[in-house]
Amino acid sequence: MLNRRFVMMGALGTLMAACAKAVPNKFKRYDGPPVTRLQVFKGKRKLQVLSGSRLLKEYDIEMGFAPEGHKQVERDGKTPEGAYLIDRRNGNSRYHLSLGISYPDSQDIARAAAMGMRPGGDIFIHGTPREYIGKTDWTWGCIAIANDEIEDLYAMVKDGTPIYIYR
Repeated sequence: MLNRRFVMMGALGTLMAACAKAVPNKFKRYDGPPVTRLQVFKGKRKLQVLSGSRLLKEYDIEMGFAPEGHKQVERDGKTPEGAYLIDRRNGNSRYHLSLGISYPDSQDIARAAAMGMRPGGDIFIHGTPREYIGKTDWTWGCIAIANDEIEDLYAMVKDGTPIYIYR
């Protein structure tokens, strides 16, 4: 009798697991070549992922709402230009997932201070909330890609990876 109860409970558990709705996991695995560099071409609206000189992926991007020129001060809506690092990650971002960019550097801080302003911060590569899909250059200076793309990039890129942001 006890053995039969265990069999029934096991069958019920299997049935419930089969009927449960699968929840997609936004944290993917990546086993490909190491990512050694990211490049952003603001004018072309492209983010490239490289391993050495080999192009692994290329993504279309959205940027700050004032896309021309280098970020100068907080709230200017510009995306920075220059050499930075991926320096942090946020798996609970309100923008799906996000990778932090090390802006501002010492030059950015000095430039803003000379204007009597703050340089701003919290610049990320991140996903796109539903309400911004199809909109152009809507961030406050971040680089946005599609949610499925940030899932791939989040898995591929390690903290410390250089990112070069060009005009």
